[in-house]
This record gives sequence, C-alpha cells and structure tokens, in this order.
Amino acid sequence: MINYFSDFSALRKNLKSDIRNFPVIKVALVSDAATQFLKTGIKGVGIERGFNIDLFEADFNQVERQLLDLNSELFQYNPEFIIIFQSAHKLLNKYNSISEVNKSNLAIKRIEFLESACKNLNSKVIILNYPEIDDGIFGSYHSKLQHSFLYQIRMLNFELMKLSQLYSNLYICDISSIQNIIGSEKMFDSSVYVTTEMVFSIESIPIISSRILDIISAIKGKFKKCIILDLDNTLWGGIIGDDGIENIQLGHEIGIGKAFTEFQCWIKKLKNRGIIIAICSKNNEETAKEPFLNHPDMILRLEDISVFIANWENKADNIRVIQSILNIGFDSMVFIDDNPFERKIVRDIIPEITVPEMPDDPAEYLETLYGLNLFETSSISNADSIRTEQYQIESKRLLLSKQFTNEIDFLYSLEMKCTVLPFNTFNIPRVAQLSQRSNQFNLRTVRYSEGDIENISSNINYQGFSFTLEDNLGGHGLICCVILEKKDTDVLFIDNWFMSCRVLKRTMEVFTLNTIIDYANQNGFSLIRGEYIPTAKNEIVANLFDSLGFVRVSNGEKQLFELDVKNHTKKETCIKIKHI
Repeated sequence: MINYFSDFSALRKNLKSDIRNFPVIKVALVSDAATQFLKTGIKGVGIERGFNIDLFEADFNQVERQLLDLNSELFQYNPEFIIIFQSAHKLLNKYNSISEVNKSNLAIKRIEFLESACKNLNSKVIILNYPEIDDGIFGSYHSKLQHSFLYQIRMLNFELMKLSQLYSNLYICDISSIQNIIGSEKMFDSSVYVTTEMVFSIESIPIISSRILDIISAIKGKFKKCIILDLDNTLWGGIIGDDGIENIQLGHEIGIGKAFTEFQCWIKKLKNRGIIIAICSKNNEETAKEPFLNHPDMILRLEDISVFIANWENKADNIRVIQSILNIGFDSMVFIDDNPFERKIVRDIIPEITVPEMPDDPAEYLETLYGLNLFETSSISNADSIRTEQYQIESKRLLLSKQFTNEIDFLYSLEMKCTVLPFNTFNIPRVAQLSQRSNQFNLRTVRYSEGDIENISSNINYQGFSFTLEDNLGGHGLICCVILEKKDTDVLFIDNWFMSCRVLKRTMEVFTLNTIIDYANQNGFSLIRGEYIPTAKNEIVANLFDSLGFVRVSNGEKQLFELDVKNHTKKETCIKIKHI
C-alpha cells in the first residue's frame, strides 16, 4: 500500500508553522492510555487541513471523572469536539480482573457508561472504537461464547454504532478498520506499550490522526463533493480510440477487466450516495461516450455522469470548466487518472484539488482508495440520491439561458416556485447537511449537526426557515436556510443564512429577505440585524447586506448591518411562493 500520510516527524514539524490566521477549533482528548504522541498527530494533521487545534489533553486515565463530573476540567474547557479513546488493551486488563459472570456484561457496561456520558455533553463527541484483540483462549470457538473477550469486543463495536444512531452529536472513528488495513503489528508496539502506556505505534499515529481530522473536517464543512475520472485505463482497460469497444477490458469474469468493473461499482455507489461524478478525458466525445451507451459490462452509464468533457485540451483547463459548471471549490474535488504525467499537471496547476497517486496495477486501485477515506461525511439525506439529476438539469438551464439576451426574461421563463417551511423532522437532516456543504454563500459560516438543528427548532427564541426551489425544468431541492434569533421584542437577528451556489443570480436572495421581512412584520419586529464574518471562501456575500438595503453599523472582523423593517421597500423577485 502506498503511504499517502505525513510521517510523525513531519507532523511534529507542522507545529512550528505560523497558524495565526487559521480558524481555532477547541478539541478535548480524554483517554485511559498515554496520548502525548496522538495529541501531536491531531494538531499536526489539523494544520495540514487549515485548522488551529486548541487541544486540551485530560490527565491520564481520568475518562470517567472527566465525562461524568460536571465540574471537571473538561466541562470548564467547554470544547467543540471531545475525542474519547479507551484502549482495547486496557479493556482486556479489566476483562482479566473480573468474574466469569461479569465477563458476559463487559460490553454492555461500557456502552451504559458512554451513553450516560453522552447525555451530559453538548459537544460533538468522537469515540475511537476498539481494534480487535484475540487472546486465543478459546480458539475459533470464541464466536459461540458470549463471555469470550473477542465476542465482547465485537459486541462493543456493534453497540457503539447503534449508540451513534441515537445521538446525533456522536461519531465513531473506526480505528478497528485501520488495523485491518495496516495490520496489528503496525498499529500496536508491545515493547513501547509496556514501558510507556502508549498503545498506538509511532507509525500508526498519522493515519489515526488523519481519520479523526476527517470527521472534524466534514463537520466543519471541508469534505469532497465530486470525483473527476479519466477513462482509458482508469474506468476500463485499454484505449477506446485504438482498441474499439469490443476490445476494451471489462467484465466480472477472471482477468484484469474484473478490476475495472469492480472499480466502476465503487464509483456507482459513490454516485448513489450523492457524490458528483464527472468525466475528464483526452478523447473524441462521441468515441468516449460509446462504452457508456453500448458496452454490456459497463456499470456506469451516461445518466450517472453530471458533467462529461472529452476533448484534446489540457486536463487542468477542462477541470476548470467542470468547476465552473458545478460551482464548487477545487478543494471539494478528487481527480483520478492512471497517467502520472496527467496527475502531475493537474496537481501543479490546481494545487487545491486532491489527486491520489494511483498504483500501476489496476487490481490495486480499490484497496488504495479504501485506505484514503476520501469521502468522509457527517450527514446523509434523501436529497443526496438525486444530486446527479439536479446537476444535469442545471446544465440544461445553462444552455437555455444562452437563448435569452435579457437575464430577467430568462429567469421569468423558468417559472420558479419556492416552498418555505419551518424546520421539521423531514428537513432537519438536509438543513444540517446544507450548513456543512455551503462555504461560499454562508454569512457566518457556522456549521450545524442534526442535533444542533433539532435544538434550534424546539427553542422558542429561534425561528428557522428552509427554502425548496423548483422550476419548469425540475427541482433544485432544499437550497437555502435561514436561522433567526429573537433578540428582544423589537430586534430579529439573522443568526445564519446559507444557500447553495447553484441558485445564485436567480433572485433567491431577494425572495429570502422578503420572507424574513414578512415574518418580522407578522411578529412585531421593527429591526432586522445581520452579521457577515469574512472567510477565505465567502467573499461572494461580502456585499450582500449592502445590496439588499441594510445599513452598515460596524466594519471590523465581524461586520454588522441593520434594516428598518417599516421603512424598507421590497425588491422584485422572479420567484413565486408555492403554498402546500
């Protein structure tokens, strides 16, 4: 397996970097094992992801006290994220010391403790699960014995997954699967453990730290949304222009074609999960599309592809075209190509994009990509499954817009309608996901989990609105959310306003403000207050409040604006409200 992770010495060097302009994230680490090196790894990987991790490391072996005592240092620190790591080796020590009767309840007792802790915690909680240890006492017969240690540790990992389904602020970092990838001998160094109480080897710290930061990054809105694929020797074996459709290598039977078919199956699953699939190939377009239309063993079809570009231009330039169509950041994209020359060009010209160094043997593609965990997410919603269709429809809108010389005429021709709803059981997952995905149109760049949105929806001091847009070409889905805080009887504060960039320049901003004004009028608020917090990505909304008629009242790091409701004249919008 190719090593894609910085080694520990590089992570330690990262700590000397100038990170004064990085956003600060408060993280706590509580463990029953020594965590000095893990702390370094988390902070070092955090810097690689653009975060300044302010990390509180709890005293050694103080997990229960820190999590259950509301006056503990952990609660005083009030972190945004809490990482809980209880070692499988320490669990084995406990198992060895208890009676045979209690051995059968070891996993349940641990789950009961963690659940009681979760009830007290408002932070996002990341629990590292338990790599398997087979003590060999019962041989293969352990699976029949509930009191065997391996049975208990597998039960514990299963119950942890069930617990995470009950608590929306709980996430599982699957280090057990990391051990499956790198091997227990690379994960755990027994000689180091007996002298230092550290259960992770130096070699494993980077990948474990990276997996923890994958979760934090996803929650903070940094995750991959799109995979861009080459074709020849990437999606199939051979060169379609030279070999012809009959001779490219694909299929489930034995042979290298099997590797490409299984790779396509993986891509199809990503598409079904909501990842955008794009094609960027040096080919004639008609030739490149032929396998998608006519090859019986193709798993991917044209309807799975959001953007298809095949020509003889520079691939970096074509990727820029794909980015302009999708309107997402380059750092949200992954580019897969078998050719090292093409990979290097794209990396050099577009350094923000992720370009994995693919192995020479296509049979190793999947195992390589599995280990990278490129497509971490912190939420899934029903809207994910129709994302490809939405982007395909968006391409049709772009083509249609070119038929109009007047933009307003084009917008009215779409016959746009918007459904406005408060937050509810059905839209909460999508609201949380949109807050995590929206980087450009996000006025305060606050990220919300499903639990956060649930709390807001039940708090009488807040009012949330979701906006779902459709037109005569199809639906955009839920594309905008506003969270309003009732500061007092007169002032309504826009706690956050985030929107999909797919609907920019559709007068959706005006429609949204008109909705806020209507709510203010109906509930006796005379002043609407807004705030813009600049980030590296949300510059497109820097002048939003100015353009909508707000008055700027402060112009510092946090820019404040006010709107006099009674003296404001609503602006024209091309969108009509849809009543349900």
